[in-house]
Amino acid sequence: MDRKMRMGMVGGGQGAFIGGIHRIAAALDGEIELVCGAFSSDPAKSKASGAALYLPPERVYDSFEEMILKEKQLPLGERMDFISIVTPNHVHFPPAKMALENGFHVVCDKPLAFNMIEAKELQALVKKTGLLFALTHNYTGYPMVKEARAIVRSGQLGKIRKVIVEYPQGWLTTHVDNKQAAWRTDPMRSGIAGCMGDIGTHAENLAEYITGLKISELCADLTIFVEGRQLDDDGNVLLHFEGGAKGILHASQICVGDENNLNIRIYGETGGLEWKQEEPNTLVMKHLGKPKEILRTGVGNLSEQTRAHIRVPPPGHPEGYLEAFASIYRNFARTLRSVLKGETPNPIYLDFPTVEDGVRGMAFIETVVAANQSPQKWYQFKNV
Repeated sequence: MDRKMRMGMVGGGQGAFIGGIHRIAAALDGEIELVCGAFSSDPAKSKASGAALYLPPERVYDSFEEMILKEKQLPLGERMDFISIVTPNHVHFPPAKMALENGFHVVCDKPLAFNMIEAKELQALVKKTGLLFALTHNYTGYPMVKEARAIVRSGQLGKIRKVIVEYPQGWLTTHVDNKQAAWRTDPMRSGIAGCMGDIGTHAENLAEYITGLKISELCADLTIFVEGRQLDDDGNVLLHFEGGAKGILHASQICVGDENNLNIRIYGETGGLEWKQEEPNTLVMKHLGKPKEILRTGVGNLSEQTRAHIRVPPPGHPEGYLEAFASIYRNFARTLRSVLKGETPNPIYLDFPTVEDGVRGMAFIETVVAANQSPQKWYQFKNV
């Protein structure tokens, strides 16, 4: 089993937004090789995409169904080990379900599925099969996000009181005529939420990942600012967490001039933290009665969990989006290798979002939409 893990890809063909990112991230640490794919629902486009990636023609398939069934017939030493699903939201569930039913592990882009019914079915299948399932909430892969998590878990901030997480973008400030805007604003392909399903779930996941606290109830206000749009392009959510912490979550795609300004501030009884995705190597730690402290990737006494996810020496060189994505793929691959060898996985590499995080994300989407439509102020978070 001392070999690269073999990946098959669903989606991500020529002209796709995120497929290339996944392929680069998967290959970055030398743990994974792409061996096959069904890159488009258009067979000709799938073949052309596979050829451009120098894959053998016989390993480039017309559909994910064909890929899963034919790969299953190959010898164990040749077939793919897992599939990576990089399609629009409404095409996450069918290949994930079929892969699990046929014995293949899964990496899937977020959100987990199109609705909660699909999400819960995948959750049950993962439990039944015992197969690995990773969800690419890539922002959890940043080293300083992991350092923030380690600091919170160590108790250095005291009991958490306040969480403020924001994800403003500006790319949908006006009508946008391209493939990405078309499907992300289409309820038949995106689901019941627009902005909140696309980037609000990243903010929700980041808040719960770092703090270890679960949202218990929320109050939501969603808006469609651009006339004619069918799904929300802006949202403001008040949060109550288990344990008594309070929070604010803001996600918007009509904030003129903002790019991917994901940021989070966490305040406890004795300290606070601040992290910004657009400056990912820096974590600001705030102390009661003392000046702020600037923590930097690769500098000082960082946690073992953080050090395990730092690739770029020496300190000061930027490490960002691709590396964060790669952390999920590397951790998944190393865990999968241990599983295939019958060994106990290293706990450090078990640190990747799972199907459970996907169900939480889908619950967040459905709860926010329901709360926005409800006359009551506080709406219970429903993880069912």
